[in-house]
Amino acid sequence: METIKVAIADDHQIFRKGVILSMRSYTNIKFVMEADNGQDLLDKIPESDPDVILCDLKMPVKDGIDTTKQITKEFPKIRVIILTMYEDERFVGHLMDCGAAGYLLKSTEPSEIKKAITDVMTNGFYLNSFVNKVLIKKNYSKQKFNPTLTSEVVISDREREVLKLVCMEFTAAEIAQKMEISARTVEAIKDRLMERFGVKNSVGLVFYAMKNQLID
Repeated sequence: METIKVAIADDHQIFRKGVILSMRSYTNIKFVMEADNGQDLLDKIPESDPDVILCDLKMPVKDGIDTTKQITKEFPKIRVIILTMYEDERFVGHLMDCGAAGYLLKSTEPSEIKKAITDVMTNGFYLNSFVNKVLIKKNYSKQKFNPTLTSEVVISDREREVLKLVCMEFTAAEIAQKMEISARTVEAIKDRLMERFGVKNSVGLVFYAMKNQLID
């Protein structure tokens, strides 16, 4: 596997160093930058060019929410994973809507951080048990379906199949193999769905599909 370049933004230096130290056994993950606030992170991105960013929520100067929004807009290829102490379900959906690819608590084991990093590079998102609980229990599954919106949401059988496989965390290549189409066609379908649904990434597709009951 190619080396994944990772940045970490947190205003506590001891925590940053601890995360980096705990991940040193994973040779395919290389930390290329540290930042102690969101603005510091944004300033350093062009030079360090990370693939994935581990970003805290509460930071001085610019917090993780505003930082995630700006990264999604200015550096759309970079995957942002929120790494925070806030175990508040209200934050999860909001951060994903802002473009975050994953949400981890600071109590997370290094092995799960590693999995999250590799998964967002492969699938575009990482859904752990905490996020899934939010989706199913509160933020999405129990939201009422908007009849006006449903009448406008029309997707083909092939689009629905791609959407279902995306929700099952299959990569574009795996979806292409299962459906006997090209990976480029899969990406084109995903892009078309993201534009139609008004979401920014694969995790947005998952949330939208669950919220609007587009898959079984």
